[in-house]
Amino acid sequence: MLELAILGFLYDAPLHGYELRKRITALTGHVRPVAESTLYPAIKRLEKAGLLARETQPGSAAAPRHVLDLTEEGRDELRRRLREPARSDITDENRWFTVLAFLRHLDSPQEQADVLRRRLEFLEEPASFFYEGERPLRAEELEDPFRRGILTIARATSRAELTWLRDTLASLGTEDH
Repeated sequence: MLELAILGFLYDAPLHGYELRKRITALTGHVRPVAESTLYPAIKRLEKAGLLARETQPGSAAAPRHVLDLTEEGRDELRRRLREPARSDITDENRWFTVLAFLRHLDSPQEQADVLRRRLEFLEEPASFFYEGERPLRAEELEDPFRRGILTIARATSRAELTWLRDTLASLGTEDH
């Protein structure tokens, strides 16, 4: 997720490390804050792999600033990761939001639709946070108001996302493919 966010934001524009960290933190929110001790090693890995380039610019004070930019290989890698997201990128809501934030970088509406269909299929699978044996439980079956709340909120969120996915697939003009 972190590498995808780095590649995605740098696809948009070259950035200083500090600005990149702020944007990633805004995207991932309080659930998964990005520490410098996590971000900078990921940047170094991507740079070593030839996916990003670093340019040193004079700083406004005395210290030079490093601007990060994607190489063509980095652009290709971002598009590959968007076309072929891992199952966890589809099923985990925070990872999914990261994929969704950069899906516009796939030029093909068909490729975009293929990724959206995978999420749609996942959301259409019967699921719950709570089970009786193998059977998923519905909110109406629970007496515990807090667990019922979890399922009620999850259902509303899923319905909203399902509506958005179906509308977006129709707007991409690929619903029959």
